[in-house]
Amino acid sequence: MDNSIQPTSALSSSSGHRNMPVIGLGCGVDKSNLNALKLAVLEAIKLGYRHFDTAAIYGTERALGEAIAEAFRLGLVTSREQLFITSKLWCHNAHHDHVIPAIKKSLSALQMEYLDLYLIHWPISAKPTSEEGEVGFFLPNKEDLLPLDYKGVWEAMEESQRLGLTKSVGLSNFSCKKIDTILAFATIPPSINQVEMHPVWQQRELREFCKAKGMNVTAYSPLGAVGTKWGSNQVMENEALKQIAEAHGKTVAQVSLRWIVEQGVTVVVRSLNPERLKQNLGIFDWELTDDDYDKINQIPQRRLIPSDFLISPHGPFKTPEELWDDG
Repeated sequence: MDNSIQPTSALSSSSGHRNMPVIGLGCGVDKSNLNALKLAVLEAIKLGYRHFDTAAIYGTERALGEAIAEAFRLGLVTSREQLFITSKLWCHNAHHDHVIPAIKKSLSALQMEYLDLYLIHWPISAKPTSEEGEVGFFLPNKEDLLPLDYKGVWEAMEESQRLGLTKSVGLSNFSCKKIDTILAFATIPPSINQVEMHPVWQQRELREFCKAKGMNVTAYSPLGAVGTKWGSNQVMENEALKQIAEAHGKTVAQVSLRWIVEQGVTVVVRSLNPERLKQNLGIFDWELTDDDYDKINQIPQRRLIPSDFLISPHGPFKTPEELWDDG
């Protein structure tokens, strides 16, 4: 697929008016698969992917950077501006004075001078640690969880954009209420909120809220994170999606991804399989029907990605409802 065919989405608060490719490759893979990730990134670039989504916690920034450096050597891309790179601030560094050093460390691992998008990974902090390994961070101990200093951390995120370390800044896993907390004092509003989204968890209220605030939404785990330790097969095994896929001669994954982009949402999808990488791009030359929407709108809704590692009787969120502002 020629990359020029792939649509892009404008980011409202970015420096230089950056556009984000509608579909990106998620790089949150098991750390034993780093060589496979490098090969997948090269294959993805050949196929037309230009957005690559990583994070400090993934431990894949260095591998992604090496793969992109190789893509430049091979002439698969010829300028940094052809790529869109996202990374994320992990909880241990979600403190005002740690944000700039953290993004600089990510840039060093990626062998880049700037990111296109830098996100606060979760609306929570943890006690700073010096125990970062060679390949990323680890989940915080529950006794180390701390409330996020929304104002202090966001000010530092804005400063990272002003310094040119990133073209845009945003959020991940933030509820409507928590976004409003940021917007109350932001001088650079968040460009993106990246959240779990798929036909089994459609995020209607959050999408409407973000649209009203001029924010884009990016969907992660669009296939339910199937194949991971924390994932679910409830998207890929959904009977309604199977029926729609069969009617169109498409895969369930293509139906889920097509539904997401028809909502005006960008998406990052993880795969190391060359054939699935190609299939996941095959969503731009067909459309879902009204009958398809009737089926999708009747799918029972439930969040699939666990967040129990952030829930603690002694932490800022004592229940999942407090984290997500449900109910």
